Amino acid sequence: MDKITRKPSFGQWFSQINLQLFEEQVKTLKLEYYTKKLTTESFLKLLLFAQLEEIESLHALGDCLFDDQLQKEIDLDSISISQLSRRINGINPDLFQLLFLDLVAQIHAKTHYTKLIMLLKIIDSSTLPLNLTNHRWAQFRKTKAGVKLHLRLVFMEKGLSYPEKAVMTGKRT
Repeated sequence: MDKITRKPSFGQWFSQINLQLFEEQVKTLKLEYYTKKLTTESFLKLLLFAQLEEIESLHALGDCLFDDQLQKEIDLDSISISQLSRRINGINPDLFQLLFLDLVAQIHAKTHYTKLIMLLKIIDSSTLPLNLTNHRWAQFRKTKAGVKLHLRLVFMEKGLSYPEKAVMTGKRT
């Protein structure tokens, strides 16, 4: 039997985040005041999970918390949709920007990139749901229609970025 234990992929994704920087920002931005259940760290883990699993709604995200493994990873046993909604509306986006810039700096350090400007190309593919009755041309299932947006974004130093290419197509699977 193999004795090598591996972190689940979710743990590997989260382990790249500089937790010391994260905790400092949580204190600086005062994100933990009046927080009883959904801490900022649990919330960040939940958002990361939702992104990785392509969860489409807060209701679906709340339903995912029935999984014991996820509850253990996130340190949260249940959460209401209204709590998630309030937390999303109340979180300061500066936290995410700072974490992103720190991750970019880690990439620079690991690739030993010496130029002053390193272009980081980000590729995103998002599906925008549409009403099937009004948008039959975008049908991709019997009961669903949608448009898929493919975006390539070039991230440069000091928060500058520009879209390299954006393509929108009717989604077909």
